[in-house]
Amino acid sequence: MVELGISTFGETTALEATGQIYSHDERIRQLVAEIELADKVGLDVYGIGEHHREDFAVSAPEIVLAAGAVNTKKIRLTSAVSILSSMDPIRLFQQYATIDALSNGRAEIMAGRGSFTESFPLFGYDLKDYEALFDEKLDLLQLANESTKVNWQGQLTQSIAGKEVYPRPVQDKLSLWVATGGHVESTVKIAQAGLPIVYAIIGGNPRYFKKLIQAYREIGREAGHADKDLKVGAHSWGWIAEDGEQAVKDYFHPTKQVVDAISKDRPHWQELTYEQYLEQVGPNGAMFVGNPDQVAEN
Repeated sequence: MVELGISTFGETTALEATGQIYSHDERIRQLVAEIELADKVGLDVYGIGEHHREDFAVSAPEIVLAAGAVNTKKIRLTSAVSILSSMDPIRLFQQYATIDALSNGRAEIMAGRGSFTESFPLFGYDLKDYEALFDEKLDLLQLANESTKVNWQGQLTQSIAGKEVYPRPVQDKLSLWVATGGHVESTVKIAQAGLPIVYAIIGGNPRYFKKLIQAYREIGREAGHADKDLKVGAHSWGWIAEDGEQAVKDYFHPTKQVVDAISKDRPHWQELTYEQYLEQVGPNGAMFVGNPDQVAEN
């Protein structure tokens, strides 16, 4: 079964025609309205990502999702992602169990290492522990999700001696996804853990991920996990409008702004040219831009 949804970082990109930039408070209120609209039109899931930068409005997606839970009925609500490496796994579980209560069983967690690293110094973590923090905290998060009583010996996290974690979710347990940019090592680890995986497909040819997905499923089965637990999701950038040609024209400006801003912080990113953009919105690109029929075909 294929599920469709929207994920957002709460971007505050300047509007092309006017140069207007929405304030963080305006953007956050807009996201709550978007969640409610997404529910009304029948989308399956709405996700919000955590950032700690001026160009993205949301640092606490769980609060925005909780607000969106109250007036919605069916749509599933997820982080996209929670930067697990720089947060307390027990607190994260409690927050989403609370959203699960507000939504009557529609909360999910999408955990990630954090491709943006501003949260590490903010919350007192050392980037040299980037991988180890995520691995240890993912284990603790899984433990809290599986069992009310937690016994845990931490190295980079707190130790817990038989303490109970509440509230418990409405569901038997929260759906816990792990997001990755497509590293082979990450795919192997997630498959061995038997957790659902989400690939961030935001550049290049999406067909590259076919072999990774095949490997994920094979490794997961070899580790003894059932096919029903080895779910695969994909996150891509996109824009849909009635006029496909106009959609392509309109989406270039905000995309270039985001890419160019990130390229200032990351040496392996480059400012986006229109030619590169056209490749990415084409049949072999990672972006879904066009009219509904074109996007559905892609």
